[in-house]
Amino acid sequence: MSTSLHITGDAAADELLSADPLALLLGMLLDQQVPMETAFAGPAKIRDRLGAFDARTLADESEERLTEVFRTPPSVHRYPGSMAGRTKALCEALVEHWDGDASAVWTRDDPDGPEVLRRLRALPGFGEQKAKIFLALLGKQCGLPAAGWREAAGPYGEAGSYRSVADIVDRDSLTRVRETKRAAKAAAKNG
Repeated sequence: MSTSLHITGDAAADELLSADPLALLLGMLLDQQVPMETAFAGPAKIRDRLGAFDARTLADESEERLTEVFRTPPSVHRYPGSMAGRTKALCEALVEHWDGDASAVWTRDDPDGPEVLRRLRALPGFGEQKAKIFLALLGKQCGLPAAGWREAAGPYGEAGSYRSVADIVDRDSLTRVRETKRAAKAAAKNG
């Protein structure tokens, strides 16, 4: 990946996300029930604590050890056990189906947008919405050349929508995404 992401507010964590497709994919996996910055900073914490960071290492690590890595303060996630298990399951799937190469999910055999979305949805921990957001992130910020990615990502693919992490490029856009999410939650609560 040759992009410079600015998601976490931590230069080292953002550098890892920008350079390592596995880190970006795991950041997206962790992005639930914690602030986006916390989720996407998680891969850097995992790397720093394990001393290695690749799908095979994470897939082969015991769930108990990964849970300990997730639980160590500052924690990787507020649910260390379940998210360590999901991380392990995702990495096992990457090893089994993608030779441990996270980027192969969106690059192998030159897939179009709908195919990338299908592949993402097939990953453990990635439902429809998470897969669409990640597809939009790849398209908007990582230069994904897959034809039809915007349409496959649905509303997350719209330019200037400020709906998700796919739209965060600086502090101002982070604030706008938070406002959009807050408004959506309020509408759902009142609707």
